[in-house]
Amino acid sequence: MGLIYADVELINGADLVLAQKYIIGEEEVKRMPVKMLVDTGSVMLAINESIQEILQFPVIEKRKVQLAISVVAEYDVVAPVELRFRNRQTTCRAIVLPGDSVPLLGAIPIEDMDVIIHPTREELIVNPEHLFMAQMIMK
Repeated sequence: MGLIYADVELINGADLVLAQKYIIGEEEVKRMPVKMLVDTGSVMLAINESIQEILQFPVIEKRKVQLAISVVAEYDVVAPVELRFRNRQTTCRAIVLPGDSVPLLGAIPIEDMDVIIHPTREELIVNPEHLFMAQMIMK
């Protein structure tokens, strides 16, 4: 199976809260479409500095992260990041990778949105067993 990318929308969750409270207008909510590498080997969502510069997510902490090349470095963690894919959405944290690193859609947001990788079509799809609403396993 080759590399799988998914077109998602990233939205600044802090802006959404401000818009819900009528502090800013809906048109002021920062959002953008992003092509992300679907990476089940990555746990979290990962964005890059270019995306962070545009969407300006609040930085909530710094974490040490071990990358695929076995390098451990300290990176910003941002939240709340609202992620939308087709009829699914989740709100999560994201690691901010340097420069124009490839954004990664990790296992936690994949599971939370109840989406799966279709192996023969090599694409991310809504779980066909739960087409209209995400279903979670809580056991």
